[in-house]
Amino acid sequence: MTVSEPPLLAAQRRERLLADLRARGTLRVSDIARALGVTPVTVRRDIAQLAGEGAIERVHGGIRLPRTQEMSEDPEATPGLEEGGHPAVGMVVPSLDYYWPEIIRGARDAAPAAGVRLVLRGSSYDDVHDVRRQVTWLLETVGIQGLLIAPPTIGDEASRLITWLASLAIPVTFVERTATVGPYREHVESVSTDHAFGASLAVRHLVGLGHTKIGFLASSTSPTTPAVRRGWMETSAETDLDVTATLDVTTPDYRDPRWHDELDSSLDTCLATGTTAVLVHSDREAISLVARCEERGIKVPGDLAVVAYDDEVAGLANPALSAIRPAKYAIGEAAVQLQARRLFAEPGRPVHRIRISPQLVVRDSSRT
Repeated sequence: MTVSEPPLLAAQRRERLLADLRARGTLRVSDIARALGVTPVTVRRDIAQLAGEGAIERVHGGIRLPRTQEMSEDPEATPGLEEGGHPAVGMVVPSLDYYWPEIIRGARDAAPAAGVRLVLRGSSYDDVHDVRRQVTWLLETVGIQGLLIAPPTIGDEASRLITWLASLAIPVTFVERTATVGPYREHVESVSTDHAFGASLAVRHLVGLGHTKIGFLASSTSPTTPAVRRGWMETSAETDLDVTATLDVTTPDYRDPRWHDELDSSLDTCLATGTTAVLVHSDREAISLVARCEERGIKVPGDLAVVAYDDEVAGLANPALSAIRPAKYAIGEAAVQLQARRLFAEPGRPVHRIRISPQLVVRDSSRT
């Protein structure tokens, strides 16, 4: 029978790491994790502490021994620094024209006070290869020292991307995404909206208006949909609503050719089941739903009350749509502040997961 060795203590891991680094000059995060028998997330914590103590220097994909003092005083010799010494933090977001601009503004406004400069790149919601390409460019061309990112989270390729991101030798903060990695399902640091709570706000608002059959309609392509649906279901159960006889549909994207058929089918279900209110994710789907209601003679809110989720353009609809509004500016602001705390003199800092509550904005589409 083979007796396995007990895991190394944190101090022992760092001592072993330094010994290997002195012997080899540079080390990659994946090699360190394999040699020590720990997860990349654990390695990153050790690296953060050693870097904070000045014992090592982080580079793309790994670490090396520190440069001489003369070299470190040259801002052009240090990757990710501009004149003035502010480290560059990359930000990769899936959209530059919907939902994300306010998050970007929050991050940009917070960056100077946090002592960092933001380098923005746009990607897509589901193209794993493009996201990886953008991050690689930021690492190799800009020399970023931190990363804010909203990666794809669905599918095997997305899982591999997340594992790769968690193994980078720089602080990585997920924005409006959450994930776990490794055999112990360790959390990646994140700042996100409590979307389930947002759905709960919508349901409780509609229950307060007397609705007893509250449906749900959302795009199947949105990474936010599962959390919003969970909040709808849980709060419906808590308020004794029966969701089995109401609308519960995840649809193709509103630009999909099948969307209009799905929309009519959903409205048919509302009429057949007596559903009198519906939570719709996102604004675009909600506006399209209300327009189809008008065409079919279904009055909003008289026959069907509607609450949208996102509040990007909900207030511009006719009637103006009640909506759940994520605190997008605060999300971007908090993400930058979290990165700064990770970058500057907080060795050994535990992984943080910040959830920020959205708010309900009541407009004409749900008023009695």
